[in-house]
Amino acid sequence: MLDRTHNTPALPPEIARRRTFAIISHPDAGKTTLTEKFLLYGGAIQMAGQVRAKGEARRSRSDFMQMEKDRGISVSASAMSFEFRDFWFNLVDTPGHSDFSEDTYRTLTAVDAAIMVIDGAKGVESQTRKLFEVCRLRDLPILTFCNKMDRESRDTFDIIDEIQENLAIDVTPASWPIGMGREFVGAYDLLHDRLEIMDRADRNVKAESIKIAGLDDPKIAEHVPAHLLEKLREEVEMARALLPPFDRQAFLDGTLTPIWFGSAINSFGVQELMDGIGEFGPAPQLRPAQERQVSADESKVSGFVFKVQANMDPKHRDRVAFVRLCSGHFLRGMKLTHVRSGKAMAISNPVMFLANERELTEDAWAGDIIGIPNHGQLRIGDALTEGEALHFTGIPSFAPELLQAVRVTDPMKAKHLEKALTQFAEEGAAKLFKPMIGSGWIVGVVGQLQFDVLQSRIELEYGIPVRFEPTQFTSARWVAGPRDKLEAFVKGNRGHMAEDHDGDPVYMTRLQWDIDRVGRDYPELKLTATKEMMV
Repeated sequence: MLDRTHNTPALPPEIARRRTFAIISHPDAGKTTLTEKFLLYGGAIQMAGQVRAKGEARRSRSDFMQMEKDRGISVSASAMSFEFRDFWFNLVDTPGHSDFSEDTYRTLTAVDAAIMVIDGAKGVESQTRKLFEVCRLRDLPILTFCNKMDRESRDTFDIIDEIQENLAIDVTPASWPIGMGREFVGAYDLLHDRLEIMDRADRNVKAESIKIAGLDDPKIAEHVPAHLLEKLREEVEMARALLPPFDRQAFLDGTLTPIWFGSAINSFGVQELMDGIGEFGPAPQLRPAQERQVSADESKVSGFVFKVQANMDPKHRDRVAFVRLCSGHFLRGMKLTHVRSGKAMAISNPVMFLANERELTEDAWAGDIIGIPNHGQLRIGDALTEGEALHFTGIPSFAPELLQAVRVTDPMKAKHLEKALTQFAEEGAAKLFKPMIGSGWIVGVVGQLQFDVLQSRIELEYGIPVRFEPTQFTSARWVAGPRDKLEAFVKGNRGHMAEDHDGDPVYMTRLQWDIDRVGRDYPELKLTATKEMMV
């Protein structure tokens, strides 16, 4: 468990003001809209886009792939950096769709906190529960935003009870909604005794904030109808008696989540949530490596690649490695050691992102996320340091749940397919397996939608028309064990064996019986459904 105490005075001021966090949610809870409003309040964009609008206007700032534009879903994680008040925010948007959860799991290794967005009418949904469990494994502090309060929603106590029961975490209200649906007028800020009134006329206008002296202040009656005010006073009194008060250390330990109620589409509650991240959120934390824990205040630069994205800019056909800086003060032009190869890399064109726009950055600090354009040298899990051989841990690779053979419909383009597939495997967009017997490739993914995305990207980015076909195999497992036993196993099971894009042996299975047989006949070998991408 990471030690998350209050920000220590030892951290240099530039590092202490960093807040690096991800947004997690079930699809359609409003995560993309919330991301846009963050960028709006951070001054990064002038006007929030309309996610439901037609054509080009539908494109959200953090969704850059053609399929994301067409379907209105986020299928790849984007990093965005911007200033807000006295803080520097590094926001990592994540795919909400469960078919892309592996990308989200890896993203969560690169952040210090997470914002969990839930729909006020639907409460805790299945994908939220899965992603929360990943946060729980890493003891990540979580801030909760209950969205869509301007629509008919569940009872506030019911929502809080559901979070506490389903996710086994204490909940403390940071704000309390006043009305819901058509009667939703705003919220009471319990942490600062403020009344926040929503402006329904302009969705890009921040809430009006009125400082009051508690709920008995007669000023409240000027803004809140009498029947809603009476209900508010009753509910807040009950909440203060029944729910735990905010405790920052419990929040940093991941055992308590503050909850804000709002409406992202109406820009309501967003600024209060952002203030909460700045005021309570953790500065850059210790990072676990195989050799030791790495502290943000160390003078030497270190970082790891948690995502690789190819062809973000179709004009340049480039690859960008997203690197979480774990320590030090990075300067453009620095030479860093690429630990896996042992070679020095001059980082001459580092970039920071505002969604699909990127800017050359002259420097960056621990906690920041920078993009390093490269030609395939950097892979997920790679470490970059000022010389020390560090291997950062905890970056997962999951066994695929769906396997299909891939065929080129134009034989003249077959030789280019390997390049395209290898690129997507190194991005983490799919698993690539080369069977030991026969020709061709088998592609593995977590969800069916990934095949659609791959087919679309291979055609758009490489001009290669392909089709996916069923295969006899239903799952894949990495195989490890003593060399002599492993060689004997591979030799005796060639019809089931393949190599992944790293050259590691993979056992392709048709039935659970295949897996059980290995356990019975080869007890010294270990089959695993995850592979730690530590290189």
